[in-house]
Amino acid sequence: MVLKSDIDTAKWYPVYTNPRAEKKACQALTNKEFETYLPLHRQLKQWSDRKKWIEEPFIKSYLFVHIKEHQQTEVLMTKGISRFIYFSGKVASMPQRQIDELRLVMASPFELEITEEDLQPGEKVMIKAGPLKGLKGEIVSYRSQKQLALRLENMGYSIIIHIAASLINRF
Repeated sequence: MVLKSDIDTAKWYPVYTNPRAEKKACQALTNKEFETYLPLHRQLKQWSDRKKWIEEPFIKSYLFVHIKEHQQTEVLMTKGISRFIYFSGKVASMPQRQIDELRLVMASPFELEITEEDLQPGEKVMIKAGPLKGLKGEIVSYRSQKQLALRLENMGYSIIIHIAASLINRF
């Protein structure tokens, strides 16, 4: 049985965009007055004649929209949006906590990278100091360094944070 309050509650949904259309799709959704989140990171790009810092989507072809279930059709009718992400045959949704953690990670001064590798569960840790204090994740062996991997549930991605081992506690 689906409760009416469940249908009326807005949730975060990851959506897949057309290739290289993340910013335009995000703007189109914002113009329709939907709350969106597009994680961006600064990257130094080099051309033959110059270098320039640009903001690029952190997760290619993904953005997040905060909507009620009945608004999914309107999102799909937005230019640049390809489809919703499905997990176990249902449209995937994300808890507010996960979006907050992603925002926290993106605002951190740590070097980040994203990988589609299926990182196997390892030793569970929590960051004990710095701007990411309290964030939980898993240790993985990656490029022969100890690093914290935060798994984004229902998306098939992991975020690798380069952080000193002295800043984490086992739990």
